[in-house]
Amino acid sequence: MKTNRYVAIIAMGALVSLSACDGGSDSEYNTRPTINRSEPDNTARNEGDGSAENKTPIDQSESSDNIQITAQIRRAIMNDDSMSVNAQNCKIITDQSGVVTLRGVVNSDAEKVSIDSKAKAIAGVTRVDNQLEVKTD
Repeated sequence: MKTNRYVAIIAMGALVSLSACDGGSDSEYNTRPTINRSEPDNTARNEGDGSAENKTPIDQSESSDNIQITAQIRRAIMNDDSMSVNAQNCKIITDQSGVVTLRGVVNSDAEKVSIDSKAKAIAGVTRVDNQLEVKTD
């Protein structure tokens, strides 16, 4: 009996609080500014992804050895506190023959060289195709 009374009291409270809100959008109360956010247009940058000679993450080999190579390179980059977020987000693709392709934008030549050397230091890497671009403002 007490449980029913509590449920009824809670339900009444919910109804009262909902009826107090009119849900309208009168202009005198709606003072939040409208923000016009446009989506970034990466069309020009992404056009190269459609080219057969440019590797994309879809080209990543599914063999456990090649997945390990990619993971070890990513770990080496993430463990380096001097790397920018751009460098940490570069694409790392290891194909079936152990060739590692690096793609994306980094903040400096030093980051580009550092990522290249980290990739070359991993056992099983046969070659590094460094396609990293240095950010220009």
